[in-house]
Amino acid sequence: MIWLMLLTLAVVFIIGFRVLNSPTRRATGALTKRLNIDPVYVESLLSLMGRPAGEEFIDYLSRDSEAHLSNAASVLLIWQLFLVDESEENIAFWRGVLREAWLPTELSGEHVRLALKFLRELEPDAQEMHAFRLRYNARFAPDITAASNEPNNVVSIHSHSHFH
Repeated sequence: MIWLMLLTLAVVFIIGFRVLNSPTRRATGALTKRLNIDPVYVESLLSLMGRPAGEEFIDYLSRDSEAHLSNAASVLLIWQLFLVDESEENIAFWRGVLREAWLPTELSGEHVRLALKFLRELEPDAQEMHAFRLRYNARFAPDITAASNEPNNVVSIHSHSHFH
């Protein structure tokens, strides 16, 4: 009889835990599925955000919008590269994750403001984060001077205007 009560209590606890955590699991699952990564990355981000910011992030991610999913992936990228590890290997890994998911790899000022909002309990320096964004974007920006010096077969329509 005691075993039956303990088993019932365990089942109720498991079902209650799954029901209480289902929005978190769905939001985490949506991002990890889209990025094709282990859930541990998103779960550790949520745990470091703190409860209020983590709940806001879950609500933001639960809106089922491609833009929200993309922005959440950028927040994850900023957290992984700015706060966890800015090594070349880590940058290459996370940039590759975003590229494979067909998400933008460039970071905007809005991404930084969003990351500052969600990571507020970690108190990151806004100026340093903006400087990181500029360094990151500059690292992958095409070299315009090298591209302009290379010969190509593209002719501007306006370059032969004297023939008219």
